[in-house]
Amino acid sequence: MRRFRLFAILFAAVVILFSSALLWIGMRQQKLDRERMEAAKDRDSNVFYEIFVRAFHDSDGDGKGDLNGVTAKLDDLAEMGVSGIWLTPIHPSPSYHGYDVTDYYAINPDFGTMDDFERLIGEAHKRNIRIIMDLVVNHSSIKHPWFVEARSGGDSPKRDWYIWADEATNASAISAIGGKAWHSAATGKYLGIFWEGMPDLNLDNPEVRAEFIRIARFWLEKGVDGFRLDAAKHVYEDLQGDNKRPEVAEKNIAWWREFRAGIEEVKSDVYLVGEVWDAPSVVGPYLNGAFDSGFNFDLAGKLIQLAKSEKATDIAATVRRVHDYFAEVSGGKFIDATFLSNHDQNRVMSQLEGHVDHAKMAAALLLTLPGRAFIYYGEEIGMRGVKPDENLRRPMDWDEVARQHDDPDSLLNHYRRLVNWRKLEPALAFGSIESYATGNKSVVSFIREHEGERLLVLHNLSGGPQQFGLESKSGFEAEKLAVSLASAPGIRADRGEVTLPAYSTAVLKAK
Repeated sequence: MRRFRLFAILFAAVVILFSSALLWIGMRQQKLDRERMEAAKDRDSNVFYEIFVRAFHDSDGDGKGDLNGVTAKLDDLAEMGVSGIWLTPIHPSPSYHGYDVTDYYAINPDFGTMDDFERLIGEAHKRNIRIIMDLVVNHSSIKHPWFVEARSGGDSPKRDWYIWADEATNASAISAIGGKAWHSAATGKYLGIFWEGMPDLNLDNPEVRAEFIRIARFWLEKGVDGFRLDAAKHVYEDLQGDNKRPEVAEKNIAWWREFRAGIEEVKSDVYLVGEVWDAPSVVGPYLNGAFDSGFNFDLAGKLIQLAKSEKATDIAATVRRVHDYFAEVSGGKFIDATFLSNHDQNRVMSQLEGHVDHAKMAAALLLTLPGRAFIYYGEEIGMRGVKPDENLRRPMDWDEVARQHDDPDSLLNHYRRLVNWRKLEPALAFGSIESYATGNKSVVSFIREHEGERLLVLHNLSGGPQQFGLESKSGFEAEKLAVSLASAPGIRADRGEVTLPAYSTAVLKAK
């Protein structure tokens, strides 16, 4: 009995020592991680955050989000690690969404004043956060003074600022996005491909082109870092069938090149990202002297499907093919604009039917692949919403942010972790991509490389743990790979053997 008691005491002592050692190791690792993060905090994550201003944060209690509300939340965004913000339209508009502008040189009074906007820019820049704003060139509001004057009659000086039907026009034509293209005013029929409240501007008119260059320069001089260009391909793609006519796309691209040249005189490093909602083959030519980026709509759908299916594919090969093409047409000067959803699409959590682990894996894929990643506000806390559009743009749930803030396993902290990984490992933010096969059907794997630093990224998409061996290939010696970043406890890489818990992500690199 005494021997048993002695054994029990010794065993308990060993357990305590072992536990203390593990605790010390864990605390030491946390300290090293904090030191590492502190050293990297000012790096560029290459992640932008889309804010639908009216729905984001209300600073004055009037029930509407505003610019001061965005400023008040800059520290939260800096903590997340974002390096840029995209503001949806902030100009005066009769609509809640703001894409029908009545004054391109002013701030919507619902959102504040020009002083508020300039303060937002200044405070954002102090935190190394850039600001880009929506610019709507394809159309204005029907209530814009330009259109009010244009529809007053054929002799109006602004008549040719819009597009009017003549005797040869097929006024029953279908617009490029479906629905009526032509609408009636007292003095004639005008083109409005989105709806009658948004008359299309005539960019064949040099006065209109010059005016939009002046508008953009005005905002750049206020400190804006660039623009998200709404409906960029629809400046000339108006009617069904226009997408089959090469000359239409050529006119679009020629205009945007002229626009870029005109504004680079004010800001040589202006960032332009275009909404060209189409296949990469259509997006590509816009990257040749016009835009830095076009949103990668195809990839967004693929990432959500990957997470939902839990079945791995060689997503690296898909991305690499697109990037090789973009590099070819742009002379290597492009930034892929990647995302999961935006203000026009059903929210990610709704697409994934409320499955939090699938949402985590979709985020992990997005934020470890190449490109400038865009996060739509509320995505990081799992907000839901399906069409109609109003449901996609509901107020940010700040109570949910507070609930998730201190939970290390929350979706919010998962996003924060991943965004900041891109600061810790610049290859995740700026590197190229190569395929790497593990042979495991549940694990997406690829290589990221930047300035000689090579990383192996592994995603277990499944709900079960995965164990597999790595092969020495693609410049990696499998036995020398160690875990650099881990999304969950229990991730191990030892002598080429990897263990990934369910729904987890690991970044490996040579010791």
